[in-house]
Amino acid sequence: MAYLKLFRFHQWVKNLLLFVPLITAHKLADTESVILLIEAFFSFSLCASAVYMINDLADLEADRQHPTKRHRPFASNSVPVIHGIIIAALLLLASTVIAMQLSIQFFMVLGLYFAVTLGYSLKLKSIALIDVLLLAGLYTLRIIAGAYVVNIELSFWLLNFSIFIFFSLALVKRYSELLLMQSIDKSQLAGRGYQSGDLSLLRTMGIGSGFISVLILALYIDSPNIKILYTHPEYVWLLCPLFLYWISRIWLKTHRGEMHDDPVVFALRDYASILIACIGAVIFWLAS
Repeated sequence: MAYLKLFRFHQWVKNLLLFVPLITAHKLADTESVILLIEAFFSFSLCASAVYMINDLADLEADRQHPTKRHRPFASNSVPVIHGIIIAALLLLASTVIAMQLSIQFFMVLGLYFAVTLGYSLKLKSIALIDVLLLAGLYTLRIIAGAYVVNIELSFWLLNFSIFIFFSLALVKRYSELLLMQSIDKSQLAGRGYQSGDLSLLRTMGIGSGFISVLILALYIDSPNIKILYTHPEYVWLLCPLFLYWISRIWLKTHRGEMHDDPVVFALRDYASILIACIGAVIFWLAS
């Protein structure tokens, strides 16, 4: 069981972002493209699992001081370090083989993802604000990778929306971690560049970024582009209050200390988030 925890399978959900370009282009019925994206999903996921292992190895001492991360396989000594190194190398090899069969552009984006995450794990995660900007960029990079796989041109609106919403969620992660450390009387987050006095600033930036993403969504709905893709674009307006509620709720939960240190994991287990996603899908169906 400890070895399975190394893979962080629940984190693979983030790689579903590869399908976003296909969904927003209304080409989900294209079977060939879906198959290519499934292959890309596994390539990205294997690479991500290897990166998480490398990150755990690089962050070993900090994790042992963390109230929850000290239970991770390496930090708790339930998995030998040498085994982690071997498994990570094999995963990277498998990921590379799959990526090279898809396209050179996807392979290059995957290589960039690995390089950035490696730099993040070894040094950049300890630099305040740079760390959350990189996390937001890595989410957006998944969307870019998916677009390359199926040869879809990314829109200005999607890229801008992605940057702001993922920056907000990255700040949720840091805020919740710092709040947890404060609750056990630690003024500084081990291995990070933040102090407890930064909480209010992180909250302000995170909420602001989340609200800007809603504004970008509203501006997109009011643009001529939407009439090309939707028969009833007026229904898409319903997404604005729905998404505004969701991002506000995420930050309310975070402020109360009820947020998992990873907002993606929280959303997967949160019934309200699941319901909101279902309502959003219905809205898209009605607008199509």
